Amino acid sequence: MLDIPLWKRVLILGLVALGLLFAMPNLFYERVETHNDAVTAAERAGFETPEMAADRAVWPDWLPSNLVNLGLDLRGGAHLLGEVKVEEVYRTRMNALWPDLRDALAAERDVIGAVRRVPGPQDELHVEIGNPDQMTRAVQIARGLATPVVTLSGAGSNDLEVGASGSTLTVRLSAAEKAATDDRTLQQSLEIVRRRVDEVGTREPTIQRQGADRILIQVPGIGSAEELKALIGTTAKLTFNPVIGRGVDPDVRPGIGNVVLPSQDEPGVYYTLAETAVVTGEELVDARPSFDQNGQPSVDFRFNPAGARRFGAYTSANVGQPFAIVLDDEVISAPVIRQPITTGSGQISGAMSVDDSSRLAVLLRAGALPAEMVFLEERTIGPELGQDSIEAGQLAATVATVLVVAYMIASYGLFGTFASIAVIVNVILVLAIMSMIGATLTLPGIAGIVLTVGTAVDANVIIYERIREELRAGRRTVAAIDHGFKEAMSAIIDANVTTFIAALVMFFLGSGPVKGFAVTLTIGILTSVFSAIYLTRLMIVIWLRMRRPQELVL
Repeated sequence: MLDIPLWKRVLILGLVALGLLFAMPNLFYERVETHNDAVTAAERAGFETPEMAADRAVWPDWLPSNLVNLGLDLRGGAHLLGEVKVEEVYRTRMNALWPDLRDALAAERDVIGAVRRVPGPQDELHVEIGNPDQMTRAVQIARGLATPVVTLSGAGSNDLEVGASGSTLTVRLSAAEKAATDDRTLQQSLEIVRRRVDEVGTREPTIQRQGADRILIQVPGIGSAEELKALIGTTAKLTFNPVIGRGVDPDVRPGIGNVVLPSQDEPGVYYTLAETAVVTGEELVDARPSFDQNGQPSVDFRFNPAGARRFGAYTSANVGQPFAIVLDDEVISAPVIRQPITTGSGQISGAMSVDDSSRLAVLLRAGALPAEMVFLEERTIGPELGQDSIEAGQLAATVATVLVVAYMIASYGLFGTFASIAVIVNVILVLAIMSMIGATLTLPGIAGIVLTVGTAVDANVIIYERIREELRAGRRTVAAIDHGFKEAMSAIIDANVTTFIAALVMFFLGSGPVKGFAVTLTIGILTSVFSAIYLTRLMIVIWLRMRRPQELVL
């Protein structure tokens, strides 16, 4: 047990050295964070400015630059509670259904007569037919467009309900499809919000669903709730729509299936567009900040194969006609199609700065929010609160460490010193692992580290008490130490396995503060076993080789 091969000694000391190396950046937190932000900004923009290069140079690239992420309660940041307006998705579904329904009904115009869409609620599609006595056939055609609801709760149901009143055919989403749509909309909104926040390099945000139609968003380190709202609340909905007309009257009646939108670059000019888009931003696969032929900031984009085919087919069939590039219900450009565009790529340019182009590229890459999000609650948590929490946590950890070290040295002398060194290394290893995996440190997490400090010496206490028993039984020094480590091993493993299971349960079933506590506790259990069994044993073995004591007082 005390015969440690050279390779094991090198491995133990190597792991300690790696821990020191990966924990070191946290001593220079602001410098390393400045370096990391500059690297992220350069990668996002696709180029590096002199300012970015200067910020990047404050920390050497060859050194580790992973940091322990500070949670909202430590670093400050923004807190938002948003409500997703799922009703907008119903309207979009009805608008998308109208061309298919119109074509299906028009195919039997001789039977049911002329058809036209008439106004109705946004979650319903109302169609007037020319021959009301053939309404049964019209209902049959509309029901042919229905598809099964693809959820377990909606199994056996169709997504559409079709009814009739007089000469008006009514199509609406079924209750099962509305429930499925609500769930998909929330999940999609969650993913898009997460991607938007991740794109700007924010570390470890909390983004989770609350209730049927709400999303909780907490982002550490961001300047204010308004800044977070500007990033998340912008829909960045990009569409390419056929142009019906152009004028200066915003109150012109566009007609069913059309919409009037203002021009972004031409004040007082309004475009009448077909509401159904040819291609949408959902079919984008990439968007990057760039510069146009005049050296002005722009955004280059590229469609997926399906979007490229659709865009190519439309431009091929409409050479000489204008089409509109619409962003967030504003026409940013309405060029005339000079030739078919079959490459699947294009460029958005206009009155924008480099920051605007970078932000727009982020929003387009992340995708459009499927529905408007209204913020019901918003808070900006200042860094002063976080600093107070950090200082209080540092004080608690320092006091706990000093008291534990003092107790161990008073109780076990030199061996207590070995255990104290192992405790300090244990804390360093916890910080190193948290830095490497990008874990977030919260106030409960600091409590977990303090608890780790208090319990990390448990294994040493068990070992040392076993060694005392062996010495009292008359064993010699080396034999007593060897048997003490062997006999204590099973008790140490059992105690830590049970604690480890409890920590895993808290991590997977808990949330927020509970999960933050579980993270540091779980890591602390692993590192404390290593430091107590392997590192402490190595220090004792080295001491025995050097001093060769004839007897041991413990």
